Amino acid sequence: MIFIESKIFEKLRDNYFDEESYRAFQNFLLEQPNLGDTISGTGGLKKVRWSVKGKGKRGGIRIIYLYVTDKEHIHLLTVYAKNEMTDLTQNEKKILKNIAEEIKNGQ
Repeated sequence: MIFIESKIFEKLRDNYFDEESYRAFQNFLLEQPNLGDTISGTGGLKKVRWSVKGKGKRGGIRIIYLYVTDKEHIHLLTVYAKNEMTDLTQNEKKILKNIAEEIKNGQ
């Protein structure tokens, strides 16, 4: 399994993860890549909740990703804290859907 980080995710990652928690998150996804909730209107993107020390899953962060099963790739697209944004806007979903389609089409 290969993890591929978008430029946005790469830029934001260190704001939400230390090295240890990021490795733990990757191991979690390796074991259960389909576990996240499918986000409607995004072409199959998933959202997984991840706990942050002292906040638990409900107050933690959200990671948006795409699991491409035939290539065994997990594309990490973005990450945000629940207190920063509760849900994706329709425009964000549209943009992410376009990105998901490009990934699936091998671009």
